[in-house]
Amino acid sequence: MEFVGLGVLLLVPVVYLVIAVAQLQAGAFGAEAGAREAARVIASATGSTPSAARADAEAVVALALEDQGVDPASARLDVRCEADPCGAGGSLVRTTVRLEVVLPGVPAPLAAVVPARVPVEATGTAAGDRFAGVP
Repeated sequence: MEFVGLGVLLLVPVVYLVIAVAQLQAGAFGAEAGAREAARVIASATGSTPSAARADAEAVVALALEDQGVDPASARLDVRCEADPCGAGGSLVRTTVRLEVVLPGVPAPLAAVVPARVPVEATGTAAGDRFAGVP
């Protein structure tokens, strides 16, 4: 009987730790994939307007986060370009995706005292096509 009681007592924290680490890893994977692909989308958007390229990049980030089971509404995309327009030949585009992963099972009164959100940030870089205007 003591073995079963002690086993359950030790198993519950281990299961919670596995679930929490899995959620953090999903957030990190989603942020990294979103940042990388958003940089590629903006760097390769030579024929579209900057606002359309930004909208496409935000859609790519949302898709990458949804693929990992993370709420895309919690993410923020920042874009920095070396040249104007963004993605001009050979210039670098840097994107950063920031989000907060909520730890599972933390009640609201405890979340006010103990940090229940973990910030996750990922950066992606892509270069604009140097030969985009060459026939």
